Amino acid sequence: MARLPRGHRRAPSPGRLRRTLLAAFVTAAVAVPVAGAALPVDVPAPAPAPPVPLVSATSAELAARYTAGREAVRAAEHSAEEYGAHERAASLRAMAAAGRQFLSFDGRDGGRSAEVVGDLARADRIAVLVPGADTDLDRYGRFRAGAVALHDELRSEPGARAAVVAWLGYRTPATGSTASLTPGRADQAASALRAFVDELRGAKPGARITLLCHSYGSVVCARAASDLPVDALVLYGSPGTGSDSVADLRTRAAVWAGRGTADWIGDVPHVRIPLLPGSELGFGEDPLDPAFDARTFDAGDGGHSDYLVPGSVPLENIARITDGREPRHA
Repeated sequence: MARLPRGHRRAPSPGRLRRTLLAAFVTAAVAVPVAGAALPVDVPAPAPAPPVPLVSATSAELAARYTAGREAVRAAEHSAEEYGAHERAASLRAMAAAGRQFLSFDGRDGGRSAEVVGDLARADRIAVLVPGADTDLDRYGRFRAGAVALHDELRSEPGARAAVVAWLGYRTPATGSTASLTPGRADQAASALRAFVDELRGAKPGARITLLCHSYGSVVCARAASDLPVDALVLYGSPGTGSDSVADLRTRAAVWAGRGTADWIGDVPHVRIPLLPGSELGFGEDPLDPAFDARTFDAGDGGHSDYLVPGSVPLENIARITDGREPRHA
């Protein structure tokens, strides 16, 4: 069979489109028991005060931002308790503990936050975690645990000065929902991610910044990638990015991709099917496909939630990429 030129594909038949569409929904539905259904996002919270701009990331400047963040968390906790959302209130109580460092926090609409693990004032290596589906304030602990594990891995290198930012900057979709199979939430999130990275780069102009994009978060990163001032993008557990190649991302950053051998996301069909005008189902090319042209790294034999497990192969390799080194098992 003749090979089509790169970038061109044969149009699938209507029957194949229908089968692919059904497979995508079935695959996502099977994953729901693994990831859990999304909880309601209508728990009320007060609007936070506008944050003081981050200009130079000095210790004093950061301390002011962290104090404001903690106050916003506590206000949201009080509101959740009054509303009767005791699980949310318990999660927020933990987030308000001494030593926690929030650059920003907004408890409305499921929650938005940016939490720093490590000493951002001294850091010359900064990782920004961008989460995928089913991440909100009620299930925030597992997201932060990954940030802590990565920081511990980075800190294990002699002389390391690293910080990790757990960026929950958008309303993540529920696994198995239509929103998790379409780019709408990512389109909404991209501008917030760009604004955050621009502020971070302005405050830390000499630092190496790496975006770590898990699952649906890789779609968010791809939407924000064009000319974004970061040094590397790492796509892991990705269903696709909505782009056909690294070149389509229009980024000067190094782009890496990895997937665990037991990750169910590998069974999601890599297609893009037009729906209504301006919308589509699926995220296209597999970032691990050679045609996508990403650098690949060994992500071990774990599942969809195992990339930042302490002592794991993917955690080691993601940390090495964040540090500007080659992964051990590329």
